[in-house]
Amino acid sequence: MINRIGPVKAIVMGASWGGLNAYTRILSALPADFPAAILLVQHQHASAENRLPWLLARYCQLPVIAPEDKEEIQPGCVYVAPPGYHMLVEEDGTLAFSAGRAVLFSRPSVDELFLSAGAVYGKQLVGVILTGANEDGAKGIDYIHRRGGFTIAQSPVSAEAPAMPEAAIKTGAVSRVLDLEAIGPFLAEQVPG
Repeated sequence: MINRIGPVKAIVMGASWGGLNAYTRILSALPADFPAAILLVQHQHASAENRLPWLLARYCQLPVIAPEDKEEIQPGCVYVAPPGYHMLVEEDGTLAFSAGRAVLFSRPSVDELFLSAGAVYGKQLVGVILTGANEDGAKGIDYIHRRGGFTIAQSPVSAEAPAMPEAAIKTGAVSRVLDLEAIGPFLAEQVPG
């Protein structure tokens, strides 16, 4: 079990039901000079308007970006997966979008982001599973852990929908279980600049 966070290039987070509240709580706790890139997946219907970056920017000191395909990932920026597409990390440090099959009825999928980011960043990655009503993200958390990354699950008792964090915890690959209110301060304190 990994107990300390080492040098971090990126943080990936995944949520479903209750995700907007979870993301605003976490992002509002991060300082303007937070050093790592943050990549977020929120389960959304493909026809949803891409308003999540705008909503999150109201609570965040970091730039919140609705990225374009092949956009280069920059430290200290928050990238939000668009509705209807999987967001993937490429070996060259850019983002790619895929309209491939839905995973657990979800596109964007938490697992797709986590698996691609784990392959690229390895032990320089933090994976965070938040509130949600299915098991998306459990495979990705397990993969990040096996690649040497640090993994966090929101405590199910603090989740609006506990299924996603419960599934992640059941893998045995979660480094730390934290209440929602503790995740942002933990990242702000523990991710080295």
